[in-house]
Amino acid sequence: MKILCGYNVNIDSVYSISGTEVSNLLSSQDISEITAKIKSPPNVVNSISDFVTGLVLCMQSGTGAEWLIHEKSVFDILKNLFFDRSIIRMGGNAGIMANVMSEMGADLVVPNVVMPSMTQVSLFSKKSIMLPHSEKTISECTDELVHFVFDFKKGETFLLDGTTVTVPRENRFIATYDSANIELAVNPDFEAYALNHISEIDGVLLSGFHMLVDTYPDGSTYVEKLNRAVEQIKSWRRLNSSLKIHAELGHFLNRDIAYSVFSQLAQHVDCIGMNEDELTMLYKVHDVSANNILQMHACSIIDATILCALEFGVKRMKIHTREFVLSVCAANLADPSLELEAMGFGVKCAATFAATGKLNSRKFVEEEASTLDESVFGKGQVHETLEYIGKKSDSGMVSEYMEYVICILPTILCDNPIATVGLGDTFSSATFLRELELHKMHV
Repeated sequence: MKILCGYNVNIDSVYSISGTEVSNLLSSQDISEITAKIKSPPNVVNSISDFVTGLVLCMQSGTGAEWLIHEKSVFDILKNLFFDRSIIRMGGNAGIMANVMSEMGADLVVPNVVMPSMTQVSLFSKKSIMLPHSEKTISECTDELVHFVFDFKKGETFLLDGTTVTVPRENRFIATYDSANIELAVNPDFEAYALNHISEIDGVLLSGFHMLVDTYPDGSTYVEKLNRAVEQIKSWRRLNSSLKIHAELGHFLNRDIAYSVFSQLAQHVDCIGMNEDELTMLYKVHDVSANNILQMHACSIIDATILCALEFGVKRMKIHTREFVLSVCAANLADPSLELEAMGFGVKCAATFAATGKLNSRKFVEEEASTLDESVFGKGQVHETLEYIGKKSDSGMVSEYMEYVICILPTILCDNPIATVGLGDTFSSATFLRELELHKMHV
């Protein structure tokens, strides 16, 4: 399979932060300012107190989030505090997904890399990644796009205004300083390669839309950036009508932008993927309880997903949560056995990456995943969905419901994950690769 992958690629500085370190950070801040911001989150980082607030909010609830750093001085402080003690690895949804597909056997993966520095290039898989940049371009690129990823573990505790807070589950908080990917910037070399070779390409996997912001220093808005990306998608479609395109929604800071992106992409891509947090951002479309969705109530998630799909005519949507994954596909397009097989492969890849931090081969994935257990909660949700709408297949649950075919599988979990960042990207990209393979085998 030959696949294009855009738009966001960066370097991740990954740091496992402890409850003790968070307590120390809080002790250095004005606690009244922090508690006020917890009640009314800024959702951006303009100060260290903003950063601490975002970290505390995620650790309190066990949820993930990404806030943009707008002040370079804050970026510099975080870099001085954490960078040298961090694990440096591939970052950005597109970068992570490109590596997954390369490691899992894609013939060719071409990612969009806006800043192809030597460090950035060194983080790519050596199997089937092709960067359409000259060695001179790479050697002369000195800019680095670094995102700070703070992993935290279930059970960590910290003191917040005299009260002990216990982290309910593992997750991460990301503080991002990135002027390129927030514009969905495209490297001219990638753009030229895509246009010249699109007829040879089997699929396109797109992400990074969640980084769009309301306005930019030049006075433009996210509308121009989004329209440019949509025009690029349309041009690829015109040149290759058999192209399969999957878009990942991502965690938006602005619900209106999330709605605009979803409604625009729905008309031009074959599938849109997201997690339960991201599905709640579309509440004005589905009007389903955010609490039920965030608690991973599968029936509520199915209802919300179908209402979104019906509103905009989306052909296929995939929701990936910690406990289960599901697909909602137009009945006239669905082949449930292929949906379940592709998602099953994605689940195994995500579980293997969580447990080991790597994906060496398909054999490695099968062996590692076989030693892990399915989510007990996920299996319970599959059973509830069965009672709600469906019938059980050998490997999951399949049913027709409101003009769509629903497929749901429990995830596979490990007790002590090595990696928590990129699990959704791993699931989505591995599933997409397997879908392309299965589609080619059955046409």
